Amino acid sequence: MHDLLIKNAMIVDGLGGAPLAGALAVRDGRIAAIGRDLGAAREIIDAGGLTLAPGIIDGHTHYDAQITWDPFADPSPSLGVTTIVIGNCGFTIAPCRAADREITMRNLTHVEGMSLDALRAGIAWDFESFPDYLAILERRGVVPNVAAFIGHSSVRTYVLGEDASRRAARDTEIAAMQRLVREAMAAGAVGFATSTNEPHNGENGVPMPSRLAEDRELRGLVKAMGESGRGIFMLTKGTKTSIPYLEGIAAESGRPVLIAALQHNPVNPEGVFGAIAEIAAARRRGHRLVGQVSCTPLTMDFTLKSPYLFESFEAWKPAMAAQGAALAAVYRSEAFRAAVKSEMAALRGMRLFNSEWHKVEVTAVANEKNRALEGRRVDQLAAEAGQHPLDWLLDFALSEELETLFTAMLLNSDEAAVGRLIADPETHVALSDAGAHLTFLCDADFGLHLLGHWVRDRGVLTLAEAVRKLTSQPAALFGIADRGKLEPGCAADLILFDPATVGRGEKRRVHDLPTGAARLTTPPRGLHGVWVNGTRIADERGLIRSDERPGKVLREFAG
Repeated sequence: MHDLLIKNAMIVDGLGGAPLAGALAVRDGRIAAIGRDLGAAREIIDAGGLTLAPGIIDGHTHYDAQITWDPFADPSPSLGVTTIVIGNCGFTIAPCRAADREITMRNLTHVEGMSLDALRAGIAWDFESFPDYLAILERRGVVPNVAAFIGHSSVRTYVLGEDASRRAARDTEIAAMQRLVREAMAAGAVGFATSTNEPHNGENGVPMPSRLAEDRELRGLVKAMGESGRGIFMLTKGTKTSIPYLEGIAAESGRPVLIAALQHNPVNPEGVFGAIAEIAAARRRGHRLVGQVSCTPLTMDFTLKSPYLFESFEAWKPAMAAQGAALAAVYRSEAFRAAVKSEMAALRGMRLFNSEWHKVEVTAVANEKNRALEGRRVDQLAAEAGQHPLDWLLDFALSEELETLFTAMLLNSDEAAVGRLIADPETHVALSDAGAHLTFLCDADFGLHLLGHWVRDRGVLTLAEAVRKLTSQPAALFGIADRGKLEPGCAADLILFDPATVGRGEKRRVHDLPTGAARLTTPPRGLHGVWVNGTRIADERGLIRSDERPGKVLREFAG
């Protein structure tokens, strides 16, 4: 007898095959059979014509800290995600010596927009090494499946301590880092992740440790990963790591390279397509490069207390190193303002924020007398005041003691361009950043957005192709052999949804992190069920809170 039978479903296999009407049976956490007459089961669900597909694999999350106190990795499983890949960009919390915990947490508060109080109260520091970290997750249990990168910044901090963000590594230190990478790969890391991206700064604007790595260090660590005969090299690239440079690393290591974050910038409209073309050319030469793209606009909520979108500018660094009254003094400085405006003009089209002031608006004011300004664009308000938009932004925020909430649409705002990116059969659709930037954004629902907006509303992808890009394609990329497809013998990671209504809900701010810190979240639409290894973890009402931890810490990956 089967444990579960889902009948009267439109089955989408995840491999690109056309939907087929039928039933699917589950036994012992795995798909037992697919067809029509499948026999008896302890639980039978009549899908009523809804679509049954493999669970979404989210290849770009940052749940490394949250998963230690929240085994659900909320909200991802309620949004159809059954497997999360953590450790992206190399921003991990293992390995970590006790003496470096504060440095690690303070870096995360900045680069990943996390609450320091929440991290201090929430992280269960009962590990030091990367193998210990995986073992702890296994012992406590997880709701979604978890695959983890070994992260460059953590490895660097473990070996260099406070010098990790100050200087290049010596040969002996590179050798020590290589040993840590080998140890992690032997324990079951999915690969090695790093960042060379200019906005990736820790506390006070100090570069994240990985950004200090010289070429010999980076190549040495990728080589150490590749010695295992498997693993993927993931990086969030900056201006100094070109596609040809990364092709050279792929050729030398023999390992695939996953390149983030390839998003469309309307100020440099062909830039991302040039990168995609270079990646395709590298693949034709036999080198496995993959571009990681997003199907959502990059929209951030921010206050001037933590304006992440400006932090790639050198002129902004005095603000990143100040707090309280000192920060207000920086913002009032005419010299500071002049330097920022000059750099913004010079680097237009090359940074996260590209002076598109018409895409920045006042979201929530702190002073009731300013309520009428909510929803207004900063460029219009500045024009009415006869000011440069930066001056207006700073002056208004200062008048409200930096409590004003703004929203900026930064990248991927051109839907025709985004459609081109996601329609490329070789691009990897991800970049949810789930678990990070919690007060700025929530794109954990990217998969539902792809199925709703881009399939149903825009017709850019077929349903079968969209499901493939969310399931079997990332499973193959990361070497997860038995997930991402509906075939007998595969793990029963499943989602049941209505193609006519599936999509992302309205974002909302909740205060449920440790110490009551805030985060943005969003509910699903049109999602009727989520199963991980055969256990139902969400229904049409959302996440099912229980003591069950059906997820697996994934340690075995195909080469």
